[in-house]
Amino acid sequence: MPELPEVETVRRGLEPFMQGRQIETLVLNRADLRFPFPADLRQVAEGRKVERLGRRAKYLLIELEGDATIIAHLGMSGSFRIDEDVPGQFHHPRGKDAAHDHVVFHLSGQQGPVRITYNDPRRFGFMDLVRSSEIDRYPAFAALGPEPLGNALSADYLAERLSRSRQPLKSALLDQSVIAGLGNIYVCEALHRSGLSPLRIASSLVAENGSSSPKLEELARQIRVVIEEAIEAGGSSLRDHIQTDGSLGYFQHRFRAYDREGAACITPGCKGTIERITQSGRSTFFCAACQE
Repeated sequence: MPELPEVETVRRGLEPFMQGRQIETLVLNRADLRFPFPADLRQVAEGRKVERLGRRAKYLLIELEGDATIIAHLGMSGSFRIDEDVPGQFHHPRGKDAAHDHVVFHLSGQQGPVRITYNDPRRFGFMDLVRSSEIDRYPAFAALGPEPLGNALSADYLAERLSRSRQPLKSALLDQSVIAGLGNIYVCEALHRSGLSPLRIASSLVAENGSSSPKLEELARQIRVVIEEAIEAGGSSLRDHIQTDGSLGYFQHRFRAYDREGAACITPGCKGTIERITQSGRSTFFCAACQE
């Protein structure tokens, strides 16, 4: 499933083609995806201008004029296609089979008309409609923690949230109420760069008086660095880069730990190898020699 950097890459790919344009026609080729479409989705969307393309965690936000926002989630196999170009080269190929074209946006603007299609063979994605002024009360957003690139994510914040946690550190960081949008790939990468074991108890990073520690400072920094680098590289389960002329280029994101089972650890001076274990049904990649 696409993680935060991949969704941000899609947002950046769509932005030049959607933002500022008016939705002339919204075609729904079926009644539902994972959930039924809102009954008034077409009625609300048609005739309105897209004011902004935003993102919250792993959700794409299509903000319309008149206090309305379409919330879109890609699920496992969803992708947007700008006419015939898919913004992002996914790890698993994204099809252009019209049988899976479920939503089509026909937009107009000064730059001319454009057609954007949402294709989803497995139909695990969804689209919902909310008032923009009430978006913070949307059920999926109400309990989300801060964004990993936001100012609210700090060592002091992590100390407060982890001080009573007896969970393994990786499991605690995957809790979306702790950090919004931080998924399996990037937790593995941030922990490897921080030299922290995914197996250690989360509260062990917090000082006895409840204050932050140098290790928490480094973890907060590395979470930010990993996400920033992943976005710059176009993500990892998809690759996409918007060039200055608006065309699409592609970059491969290289992992230091994730999906490198049996490979030599690249931490300077470390002679260990990357191991894979399973935590809560998910693969964890780490180096037992340098991650403590």
